[in-house]
Order: sequence, then structure tokens, then C-alpha cells
Amino acid sequence: MKVELTRVDDAFHLTGKGTSEVLTHIDASENIGGHNAGSRPMELLLMGLGGCASIDVILILQKQKQVIEDYKVIVEGEREQIEGTQMTPFKKINIHFEIKGQVEEKRLERAIKLSMEKYCSATAQLRPSAEITHSFEVIN
Repeated sequence: MKVELTRVDDAFHLTGKGTSEVLTHIDASENIGGHNAGSRPMELLLMGLGGCASIDVILILQKQKQVIEDYKVIVEGEREQIEGTQMTPFKKINIHFEIKGQVEEKRLERAIKLSMEKYCSATAQLRPSAEITHSFEVIN
């Protein structure tokens, strides 16, 4: 896998592109000279985790003939500074799945568990350094 980042302006605004050729905008906050024209890198890590788990969960539910009318995932990360550095990696992450439709809770719970324990590579990448938990809600 390979991605390419290209600087857009004379500050921190970048575009990122992978094999899909779709551009993703990345930028820093205004308080350090960015223009707030894109997602922060650490936000993208959480989005990647949520996206990876979502693809798994949706695929599993579709195979089980569950009817998804609406789908949302909220990923929240708690960061902690490493002593003697400016680094603030995620120490705790919660992925909350909100699904509307005719979805059996036990099937959703199983799909999430399979994603977290067997399929999601982003979970595997982040798990050694962060405690990853999940929760869900089915809205009928």
C-alpha cells in the first residue's frame, strides 16, 4: 500500500491520495498556522478505524440479510502525552455503532465482535498501544 501527500499552500494544507485516486484534505489548526481546510492527522486515524470496522460490520450484516436503513459510527479517542515528548497518542478509543433498521441485536453484536477480533486491520494496528472498546445501539 502506498499513499502520496502533496502540499497545497505555503502552510500545512496537504492533499492525500491513495490507490482510489480520491483526494483527502489534511490541515493543521489555525492556532499553529493552518487554515482548517482539512482533517487533522489524528482524526484520520480514528476515521480509518471507524471505516475499517464499518466495512466489516456492513458486509457481515448484509450476508445475514439484515436490513440497514441508516448507519452511523462515532469514534472517540482519549489521548495521553508521553513524558518528555510532545507526542500524544491514543490510549483509549471507543467505537459506537448506531444502526437503524431491521437488525437483530445479537447479529450486530456478533458482527462487531468479528470485526474487532478477526477482520479489522486498523484495530490490529492500534490495539497494542490503545485500549479499544465498542458499544452499539439499534434504532427501529
